[in-house]
Amino acid sequence: MLAGRRLLLVIGGGIAAYKALELIRLVRAQGGHVTPVLTRAAQQFITPLAAAALAETRAYTELFDLDDEAEMGHIRLSRAADLVLVCPATADLMARMAAGLADDLASTLLLATDTPVMVAPAMNVRMWEHPATQANVATLRRRGVTVLEPDVGPMACGEHGPGRLPEPPAILAAIAAALAPGAGPLAGRHALVTAGPTHEPIDPVRYLANRSSGRQGFAIAQALAARGARVTLVAGPVALPTPPGVTRVDVETAREMEAAVFAALPADLAVMVAAVADWRVEPAAAKLAKGEVAPALALVENPDILARLAAPGPHRPARVVGFAAETHDLLARAKAKLARKGCDMIVANDVSGDVMGGSRNAVHLVTAEGVESLPEGTKEEVAARLADRLARWFAPA
Repeated sequence: MLAGRRLLLVIGGGIAAYKALELIRLVRAQGGHVTPVLTRAAQQFITPLAAAALAETRAYTELFDLDDEAEMGHIRLSRAADLVLVCPATADLMARMAAGLADDLASTLLLATDTPVMVAPAMNVRMWEHPATQANVATLRRRGVTVLEPDVGPMACGEHGPGRLPEPPAILAAIAAALAPGAGPLAGRHALVTAGPTHEPIDPVRYLANRSSGRQGFAIAQALAARGARVTLVAGPVALPTPPGVTRVDVETAREMEAAVFAALPADLAVMVAAVADWRVEPAAAKLAKGEVAPALALVENPDILARLAAPGPHRPARVVGFAAETHDLLARAKAKLARKGCDMIVANDVSGDVMGGSRNAVHLVTAEGVESLPEGTKEEVAARLADRLARWFAPA
């Protein structure tokens, strides 16, 4: 998808700098060219040699290089790219960008460039939330810089919250959306994805729910968008940034999710990843006292969104994929669900461990033709492999 496109990658000095090396590999695998520029701080974490080896070209580090500056090399570098990406973008580097400083190679390139700029922030949660950083982010966005939202999760410092560098596949999707909009094997296709749990209120302060984080569904939406699809993501109540190029619809309950799914039709592909609550109750108008809760929970079955969507009819997408989250008899239950729901594929995963809420997954693709097992990986890696598999359905005959 990125064949022939040129990326100038400015690598900032943070522990997440090692992920920039993986990003170089991914961009190269897509046919793109990468020119790495390392700040002095970045060289405390990774070496120019590693970046150059993966990029298969020279890595730049110094502004005052006699050979390059005889030809105004910093100007040439800044103008020769289709996109300039700062990854990781530290709080200091974004502050320098916002202030217009130009006292090293990276900041000079960023000030001299006339091509689009994207930054992928990575820093401690307190630093990300500090008013100074947020003001700098707002300034950069006003100037037309694309600032990706950081991930939420544990950090090297031991704290938890927003500030983690997005995973390399997510950054790759953002690059693809910027450089090759509408390109890829799913170009021209509309994909509908559901993600996260649903919350079914019991009273104004309590609800029925499950442990789904929404991360796998968001990663799939992102992977489909990176392959050219127009993606509508119907998301339950989760604290995740919207993937680049994806249209997001937020819902809370199963019935709200059902309405949003059918409002988003028609679609060519539907991937129902959400862990929809099986039951709901008639919520009380006021908070129930402790002794009043148990007798008040008369469970009512929620609508079966997957079965309704997969049923024959004019509204049915060309391909419908469901998920089976099981703790035992995984494949037997997935095969039974495939037959019962009428969909084209069931993605089966064992959630007896920490898959729900965790960062890794291993899935089995169950179809009428058999079972295909994908290797364990991060949820972003699983999403990429699944998206490639789903794209085959729409390949020209």
